[in-house]
Amino acid sequence: MRVALLFIDGVGIGKKDPTSNPLARAELLVSQFDDGTGTALPHGGRLRALDATFEVTGRPQSATNQTAIYTGEPAPKLLGRHLLGYPNAALAELIAQRSIVKRLVAAGRSASFANGFPAIYFEVVGKHRHFKPSASTLAFRAAQVALKVLPEGLPADIDGARARARGFEVPGRTAAEAAHAFWALAEDFTLFEHFAADEAGHEQDAEAVSHALATFDAFARAVVASRPSDAQVLVVSDHGNAEDLTTRSHTLNRVPLLAFGASDLEGLQNVADVGRYVLAQLEVPQ
Repeated sequence: MRVALLFIDGVGIGKKDPTSNPLARAELLVSQFDDGTGTALPHGGRLRALDATFEVTGRPQSATNQTAIYTGEPAPKLLGRHLLGYPNAALAELIAQRSIVKRLVAAGRSASFANGFPAIYFEVVGKHRHFKPSASTLAFRAAQVALKVLPEGLPADIDGARARARGFEVPGRTAAEAAHAFWALAEDFTLFEHFAADEAGHEQDAEAVSHALATFDAFARAVVASRPSDAQVLVVSDHGNAEDLTTRSHTLNRVPLLAFGASDLEGLQNVADVGRYVLAQLEVPQ
């Protein structure tokens, strides 16, 4: 069995109100709502609503909750607070020790980060204080799995428009072409990350949120439709944001875990459980 994880930053399960929630304006896979309604998932997909707060005071943040996903550990509780942005020294040490990628590789399983990074990223990250590594890159670094350079890997916005606008040579791809490229890069565990919806949510830019969500949705549907028989596809977020444009801040809402080809999800309660689920599916002792 293989596991593909499509991570979309900043998408929660909110109110079915199209005036404030862009997810209520379209039939997206992540258009799931707190009244129990939402888009019917194709290909036998199932929804599990996950807690993002860990019962820690404050609003969930990216550094702690992404660390939770990529370690399987309750990072906000361990840190004692929610931390925005990028992992600090304590979270980086947690990732170095408990990265699910590190544990997978140590158990003889293979891993791939499907995102591609511009060559300049490798020159500046970790060397300049404004360029800090994300939880995901630290998780793969802990396993000594090399990151991919554009255009080998997929651009974070999927179609490559943002990278080309910045002068990088990245091919334009349809959703189906991007899905084909994703599966060509796939290993036992494969991660793809998408951040544009969260960025647009902080700007309260409904048009940009809708564009980001639609681009991700088309890609995710194509990945699921072309899923090999020996693979599961999981779609998950770290915290809410884009589902409530009445605020620039993250929300306290639960987040969706969409699972295609997956086994029992009943035991999953919070976003850290996603990391532990991946380990279990790939038969890695915990």
